[in-house]
Amino acid sequence: MGHSPSAVPSAWYASRALKVASEYQKRPLEPVERFSEVIFGLIMVLAFTGSLSVAKSGRQEVGQMLVAALTCNVAWGLIDGVMYVLTSIVGRARRALVFHGIRAADASTARAIILAALPEGVRAFTDEAEADRLVARIRALPEPPLQSKFTVADLRGAVGSCLLVVLATFPPTIPFLLTDDAVRALRISNGLALGSLFLAGYWLGKETGLRPWLLGVAMAVVGTALVALTIVLGG
Repeated sequence: MGHSPSAVPSAWYASRALKVASEYQKRPLEPVERFSEVIFGLIMVLAFTGSLSVAKSGRQEVGQMLVAALTCNVAWGLIDGVMYVLTSIVGRARRALVFHGIRAADASTARAIILAALPEGVRAFTDEAEADRLVARIRALPEPPLQSKFTVADLRGAVGSCLLVVLATFPPTIPFLLTDDAVRALRISNGLALGSLFLAGYWLGKETGLRPWLLGVAMAVVGTALVALTIVLGG
């Protein structure tokens, strides 16, 4: 189960926060991004397997379903990869704009820019004097490059986004390759998909300090509901 603030020493939170923060600097994809890609891939596949009529489907229909699920996730994986690159470039451009704006603005405007750029949780504890000190430090730094070019880190993140969506295709589809019994394959497929949804939620809980078991069960339930909604809406 998860940890409650009263049951866990503050040192545990400090060490966990340091570990997570340092890992974020090394990863092309943050845990929530990885989680989102896997969940998206699973839901897309479940939309295909859930719409399969096992009573009327033969090997040809099953094969068509598998090809459609794989090609759909490959396409969306490529789209996610391109969007990751664009988002990264725009994010760097935005940070550069904020930096240059702080250096060029008057004192009150620079302070307002600093406070607006800080995360909400940090901004709540940052007064004007601290913001002015941050402005002074930024203005003392050398002029940075705009950093709007494509980087190796962008490529790693794009490839990671694409691979996660594509790899999520396989657990729910493998049973259809191993047995000719479509009913049995569908039951095993659904079980593997629910298990994958649970594991994805459990892993996210471990990475973020939330309750892993609770989040795992919640994701299995929410994922099943989203699949049902996707099928109903014709997805």
